[in-house]
Amino acid sequence: MNNEKIKIQKTEVLSDNWYTLNKVTYDYQNKLGEWETHSREAYDRGNGATILLYNKEQKTVILTRQFRLPTYVNGNASGMLIEACAGLLDKDNAEDCIRKETEEETGYRISKVEKIFEAYMSPGSVTEILYFFVAQYDKDMKVSEGGGLQEEQENIEVLELNFEAALQMIYSGEIQDGKTIMLLQYAKIHNLIPTSD
Repeated sequence: MNNEKIKIQKTEVLSDNWYTLNKVTYDYQNKLGEWETHSREAYDRGNGATILLYNKEQKTVILTRQFRLPTYVNGNASGMLIEACAGLLDKDNAEDCIRKETEEETGYRISKVEKIFEAYMSPGSVTEILYFFVAQYDKDMKVSEGGGLQEEQENIEVLELNFEAALQMIYSGEIQDGKTIMLLQYAKIHNLIPTSD
């Protein structure tokens, strides 16, 4: 469905290094019916998928920790971020992508995943839509140490955390990643892991 109040006039590539940064000039019809010309930048890094692995009996979740340069240059002293497993879709569909990323990053081979929703994470500047999943795991699904792919220069630490402790890490500031906060709160709201309160 096209928005008749938007007319793209020009798209210029500003950077095509790691991902693509475009400058888009467009006409926008405002609520008075007048046309205005706007110019905005949009960062296209593709779409992605993320997952929360949880174990109902152990009351645990699997998260990861890795260095994130943008957080470091924005004041995160260590640059390390605790996150839910995630990855870009590339040419895969979201379910295939998240199964592959889960095994690469965490070492767990999962088969059954449940898509819970999708969301734009930074719609003012980034085109990416993120597909959110949850899946149960147990120790029998562990097939490797995980840690990501060496050729992608991934240095990922796998964390198995008590679910209630992970929730508290949101409030202590130890978990600051938006997708991870959303997944942990989803798990709490939907009682995926029964807690003591």
